[in-house]
Amino acid sequence: MRLVSQEENQPDSMSISISETKRNAMRRSFVRHWPLYAIIALPTAFLIVFSYWPMLGVQIAFRNYSPVRGIWNSSWIGLQEFHSFFSSPYFWPLVKNTLTLSVYYIVVSIPCAVILAVALNEVRNERFKKVVQMFTYAPYFISTVILVGMMQIILSPTSGPLALLFHELGRSNPPNILASANGFSSIYVWSGIWQETGYGAVIYLAALAGVNPELYEAARIDGASRLQKIRYIDLPGISPTMIILLILSVGGLLSVGFEKVFLLQNNLNLSTSEIISTYVYKTGLINADFSFAAAIGLFNSLVGLILISIVNFAARKVSDNSLF
Repeated sequence: MRLVSQEENQPDSMSISISETKRNAMRRSFVRHWPLYAIIALPTAFLIVFSYWPMLGVQIAFRNYSPVRGIWNSSWIGLQEFHSFFSSPYFWPLVKNTLTLSVYYIVVSIPCAVILAVALNEVRNERFKKVVQMFTYAPYFISTVILVGMMQIILSPTSGPLALLFHELGRSNPPNILASANGFSSIYVWSGIWQETGYGAVIYLAALAGVNPELYEAARIDGASRLQKIRYIDLPGISPTMIILLILSVGGLLSVGFEKVFLLQNNLNLSTSEIISTYVYKTGLINADFSFAAAIGLFNSLVGLILISIVNFAARKVSDNSLF
């Protein structure tokens, strides 16, 4: 009886010993690498305070929020605000306009940045290459307000350069492009291409710098042309970067930039320029319907999370490259 009792107690003593060993190893690791833990602690605290803690406020989407009662004391209404948004006549136009701008921009922006990066990578004159990079990268630093002001001056139907060009061509009534509902998406997308293609090309150039030079040497010995090197070396080399940027872009499919759309918006192009983010701003801040605006914003975030998960899963299955 005494021998059996010792055997039964042996596993418990071993597990206690293993746990104590792990704790000691963790303690020694923490003492040895405490500067790294101290560096991580600050951004982690920042994220908790400014990113995760405010998420508690999203519960106003399920409450009849009253600023007087506060978030926790407002009455609970469940999914009522979500039903109101889904049954609203604005629901489908908002989703359609948002998706149109996002998909249009993704389809155009990625190929433009890739083409510019590949072209710059083929340039052998370093001075010319740096000048082109500077001119294409500089618009990225222009603020959205200044960019919209420039567009309003250039596209003005009365005094802008476009109006003068039409007058020179003999047309007395230049089109008011900024007041055109059909042209709003193109204005938004192509102004963004002009501003951000240089920045995107820098990312792809960095990816091209990581391609093994021996591949180019082997292609040169085999007599490959420039187009063949681009097709069989450059594009496969930057494909992981393209996939990651595509996943990130799809994740923000319903989160089109608010500032530029809002600044370009007017009553004449409202049918195509009203997107989810501008509608949330008008509903939540101007009309003070905080619960309804929070419900729309939460729906927007959930759709983005679902889309980024689907695209990430598809990318991992197809190319073994994924974000997570």
